[in-house]
Amino acid sequence: MTLPFFYIKEFNPSQKEIVLDEDTSRHVAQVLRMKEGEKLNLTDGKGNLITAEIAEAHKKHCAVRVIDSRLTTRLLSGHGSRKIIIGISILKNTGRFEWFLEKATEIGVSEIIPLICERTEKQKFRYDRMNAICISAMLQSQQTWLPVLHEPKQFNHLTIQQFYHPQKFIAHCTESERRPLSSLISHHSSLILIGPEGDFTRQEIELALQNNFVPVTLGETRLRSETAGVVAAVLLANR
Repeated sequence: MTLPFFYIKEFNPSQKEIVLDEDTSRHVAQVLRMKEGEKLNLTDGKGNLITAEIAEAHKKHCAVRVIDSRLTTRLLSGHGSRKIIIGISILKNTGRFEWFLEKATEIGVSEIIPLICERTEKQKFRYDRMNAICISAMLQSQQTWLPVLHEPKQFNHLTIQQFYHPQKFIAHCTESERRPLSSLISHHSSLILIGPEGDFTRQEIELALQNNFVPVTLGETRLRSETAGVVAAVLLANR
């Protein structure tokens, strides 16, 4: 039987006992009604998988004893330490952006960079809620690596120049030369940019090209931004 799986913000391998936060304690003691001596798994989202035994099943400060801990490899580490980084515009429909975060986390994306582009219609970003969605998706998919969710960044020259990755792509819909992403990917870390509803502007595309981003297409059909982000993640994950 699979052990219940929970998130903790920090973990030191020398720790012998961990006191869970109030929300997790309540879930363990009241929702699942777990008792002293029962086991559960924990992760800090940085690769550590901890198996622990409940020492005190208190609804506000549940204490557990560490039985075993190990550092796991990334889901996408089949080719060294490659990473997938997706820069994607904040979307007008918050629910669609949250859906993207959930699916990108399940796929194993390493970093997510919310972008504010010229055509981004909504700029409000509730970071704590968005990060909580990533944590929930990580636990649901039984992973131990949480994507790094960045604070929103303006799509401008300064931001673009800060992107240093072996492979840099920009997916857009303008009638210009683009190559299928599936024909270009290798086993290196990759960054791909996904625009807002209405796509990137020509000026933004030109700025990316000037900074060595390769223009790509994700397929024959025009995709919603959140769908494009997931398709890009799948293509990069399964190379």
